[in-house]
Amino acid sequence: MVTHQTIGESTTLSVEDLAALRENLHEQRLFRQEQLRLLAGPTTSRAEGRLQRQTAAQVEVRIKLAASARMVLADVEAALTRMKEGTYGTCHLCRRLVDRQRLMIVPQARYCARCQQVKEAVP
Repeated sequence: MVTHQTIGESTTLSVEDLAALRENLHEQRLFRQEQLRLLAGPTTSRAEGRLQRQTAAQVEVRIKLAASARMVLADVEAALTRMKEGTYGTCHLCRRLVDRQRLMIVPQARYCARCQQVKEAVP
């Protein structure tokens, strides 16, 4: 179990920071699981009739929302796994430590801010 992790040159994640980040990730996981459950909707015949009446655009929006929720859920699960393995906070590209502030804002971040920008710039 990680009790203290150095992030960046002068910034560290304390035990309290890690606990708060872990709790945030658990809350995000629950939220995304509930979101997916709601997007799936009930499977009754009444629901089938309602789905048939939905426009193609509405169906497409639900599909895209579900796909997005599944992606975020996978990122959250991966971050929790990294915490367990002791690799949380290390950039997947440059292997440098991810800044504490970035993790506090995006706790499931896989990349440091610099590598994230590079990754997003590449088509």
